[in-house]
Amino acid sequence: MTGSAQLPLLFLDVDGPLIPFGAESQQYPTYDVGPDLHGDYANPLLTRINPQHGAKLAALPCEVVWATTWMDEANECISPLLGLQRLAVVAWPEPTEIDDQDERDGLHWKTRTLVDWAAGRPFVWVDDEVTETDRAWIASHHGGRALVYRVDARLGLTDRDYAILATWLG
Repeated sequence: MTGSAQLPLLFLDVDGPLIPFGAESQQYPTYDVGPDLHGDYANPLLTRINPQHGAKLAALPCEVVWATTWMDEANECISPLLGLQRLAVVAWPEPTEIDDQDERDGLHWKTRTLVDWAAGRPFVWVDDEVTETDRAWIASHHGGRALVYRVDARLGLTDRDYAILATWLG
């Protein structure tokens, strides 16, 4: 295999996997985000992003794609913190285009879009909101290999998570 077109995709959510939340706030380590991101409108949660995630993500044999409601802001705010280049960003459908039946059936609103975006390529989806419903739907609707990986939002991505992702991607 040559080039990133042949690599599996890694769809990455931000809130939960990179920005932990849901535990007592004093439990979160904070990191310096630099002077450019300390402005009046900077998101204070950016200080929870461990900059070591960048090297860990870059070491994985995959193409990382932002799969987050941060959309292009992930490239503007988070990629620089992690030392990553601009990444592809999944464009989400308008809320009016999301199937209400999916929600009633427990399917995450991102699931169909990610399978469409992957277009048969193997992928990992790293998120804190995925369920068995998403796994089952992807298994029956996606032609390639897929790992739907749930991260504990209170911890964010851990070394153990990266080891599991590297094993699957390898």
